[in-house]
Amino acid sequence: MDRRDFVRMGLAAGAAAGLPRTDAAQLPPQPSHPAASPAPAAVAATPASMYKPGILDAGIMAQQELMAAHKLTSHALTSQYLARIKSVDKSGPRLNAVIELNPEALKIALDMDRERLHRKVRGPLHGIPVLIKDNIATGDRMCTTAGSLALAGVKAARDACLVARLRAAGAVILGKTNLSEWANMRSSQSVSGWSARGGLTRNPYALDRNCSGSSSGSAAAVAAALATIAVGTETDGSIVSPASICGLVGIKPTLGLVSRSGIIPIAQAQDTAGPMARSVADAALMLTAMVGCDPDDPVTESCRGRTCDYAQALDTGALRGKRLGVARNFFGHRADIDAQINSALQVLQAQGAILIDVQVPNTSRYDETEVDVLLYEFKAGLASYLKQYAPDAAVQDMAAVIEFNRRNSAQEMPYFGQDYLERAQAKGGLDEQAYRDALAHNHRYARDEGIDQVLAEHQLDGLVAPTGSIAWLTDFISGDNSGMSFSSPAAVAGYPHITVPAGYVHGLPVGLSLVGAPYSDASLIGMAYAFEQATHHRKAPQFPATISPGMA
Repeated sequence: MDRRDFVRMGLAAGAAAGLPRTDAAQLPPQPSHPAASPAPAAVAATPASMYKPGILDAGIMAQQELMAAHKLTSHALTSQYLARIKSVDKSGPRLNAVIELNPEALKIALDMDRERLHRKVRGPLHGIPVLIKDNIATGDRMCTTAGSLALAGVKAARDACLVARLRAAGAVILGKTNLSEWANMRSSQSVSGWSARGGLTRNPYALDRNCSGSSSGSAAAVAAALATIAVGTETDGSIVSPASICGLVGIKPTLGLVSRSGIIPIAQAQDTAGPMARSVADAALMLTAMVGCDPDDPVTESCRGRTCDYAQALDTGALRGKRLGVARNFFGHRADIDAQINSALQVLQAQGAILIDVQVPNTSRYDETEVDVLLYEFKAGLASYLKQYAPDAAVQDMAAVIEFNRRNSAQEMPYFGQDYLERAQAKGGLDEQAYRDALAHNHRYARDEGIDQVLAEHQLDGLVAPTGSIAWLTDFISGDNSGMSFSSPAAVAGYPHITVPAGYVHGLPVGLSLVGAPYSDASLIGMAYAFEQATHHRKAPQFPATISPGMA
């Protein structure tokens, strides 16, 4: 059976099953705008009536069932996602979430269809299109740049470990997503979701608002059904914040569950990759494919014997009897968000959870030392990555990147500078006592006298709080206005953190966070799933140009 047979089989069977095609025909022509335009409010909205969720919005298992029944092929599914990227991401609302498409995506999909025809199915991700954040190496024809022009055209020497795992699981690598340049570690006055290579990613729930970052493109793409699932990375908030703001499930796993080898780094003490999905089930299936030991990332040795099939944790009764600490020191920033999360707390109780109001201690004790650790490790980690994965790049260390940006400031720094890069370059090596002291300080107050202390004191199974604020207006003059975030305690500690949709404020998504002890990922997934199934809060975005007062 050749490629044309697979295409005909998938499209014809899909039509026969009554599956609506989510492609250019469903969206009216829209004006396009420059990628980095600071005035996205001028973009015309897509009428809500024009957006009809179909197979592209479906989850992994629904897509697998159709493929198993020969009503859909991976080639047809991949083709429809490519058509939707063309109509929604590159024109129409012009989200600008996908920075590069994989020219081999359709070939990979066809290979997966052939394997299925011969009764070889690798697992739940077989033939499922996945987008990868552009700071994660893919050893193929795509570039890996972290959004920087300094690495434009640079192809990685090999796959990152997690990409190799996804390929082995049968996933179709559809393309790369845009991000906050250098994973938002270039400037303290940055605009999240903007990179010199990719421009600005826009929020599908309101095009004039921010997606947060740094996994901005991954979040916007999955929210807008440009792929089934996507990979994000987080150092502090870069998965959970954009996931929350784009109405998604995001999992920042326990540090060490997912290998970081092949990811352009910020900090070995905090970096991790994780899934971003429209449902807890999809995130759990994806995490299962991503985890495992890797000799190139020694921290993963700690997860030996501690990983599992996270889909087994999907239990609607998972909240019964669970003791959850409500982190009240992360409330009080916005009354409307508090009201939405307090309603979510009532659902948790109705599902059997026992809630105890707590204060997470010492959360302000590591504000400055966290940044110090990131700067030290960024300088060392970047040079190591470039040597291993981009040996032919014109830049081979932090100093060269800084100089490149200065020479190309009109393209690289039209809105904000590079003070984080410069501060990182000024740091010494990882053998300096100041670095060691800062790292120990962070672990003391985020772990021992932070999350560990409050969990033990109240015999808790986890902590809950609002993930953060709602999407803010993108502002190229003043930079981000992100508001409150619950990301730092788990990020600095290296502990798991899951966000799940918890409703809307003025039409903008709000997330509920669950944080737990190390390797409690499966338990948190179960609790998040029970909440999700009791509420079904998520609604597909309709791409309005802006939010009108009073929108639900």
